[in-house]
Amino acid sequence: MNATTSTLRNAPPERIRFKLDGRSVKLDSRIHAARGDLADLSLAGVLFSAHYARSIELTCVAAGAPVLASATVTATAVSELLRGESFHALDVTTDWAWGFCGHDGYVGYVRRDALDVHEQTDHRVFAGTAPLFSAADIKSPIRDYWPGGALFTGKAEDGFIACAEGYVHERHAVGAEVLESDWVAVALRYLGQPYVWGGRGHRGIDCSGLVQVALGQCGIKAPRDTDLQREGIGDPLPSDEPLRRGDFVFFPGHVGIMTDGDNLLHANAHWMAVVVEPLADVVARLADDHAEPIISRRRIGA
Repeated sequence: MNATTSTLRNAPPERIRFKLDGRSVKLDSRIHAARGDLADLSLAGVLFSAHYARSIELTCVAAGAPVLASATVTATAVSELLRGESFHALDVTTDWAWGFCGHDGYVGYVRRDALDVHEQTDHRVFAGTAPLFSAADIKSPIRDYWPGGALFTGKAEDGFIACAEGYVHERHAVGAEVLESDWVAVALRYLGQPYVWGGRGHRGIDCSGLVQVALGQCGIKAPRDTDLQREGIGDPLPSDEPLRRGDFVFFPGHVGIMTDGDNLLHANAHWMAVVVEPLADVVARLADDHAEPIISRRRIGA
């Protein structure tokens, strides 16, 4: 399969009539799928590309799959797909797919064997981690571990949710349409998980990944990176407004969630884990390198 066959010459005429005036604009390559030889068809009226392609929607079938900066296993992970999340592929080879994540539009490369045909999921892992049992029996061998937020298709059976890969205990999953309201409670389930750059919860997570998945399980879409979140989450707080549970505090290249007026929950490279610690300690740690350690405070809702 090669998604590049869906180029302009194969698109309906009403989809490809566009006009470019002036120079091609500079877009954020993290969230706009355009590279030297190919671009997403939706960008055809925005920037010039030698070729355009219409994406093919695929589903991540691995427990977690790194989204990489380039098509090599040694590339830096820029994000992560969780089981059941969609990936819109624009170019597919034997080993790699290039495109963008369905939940946030983030662009990168994913191993081809982590993706399969689009799946309409109906359940979501509620627990921080859910064992995937080989039978509807808690003593049966464990086939895998699915992260919180993973999506799958299944049917209730003897206290479990039976799916193609195995069995998830009913205590660990909810209907995909069931949303939570407390993103702090969701984020606390990741407490102690290792800090992993680009991670979103499969064996590790980073600061902005923690914010994104916690909000996502509450039905709130958030961008992937801290600078994008700083502009795209909630509203800024006045400098004299006391912090409270659920507020977001942004530092240079970092973000955390307040568990109350004084303590910050965050995935961080200092402790290499998701921890809760006094906000004052975080500020003191950054003060030597940054005159203003806190660069933004934001709140969702009144």
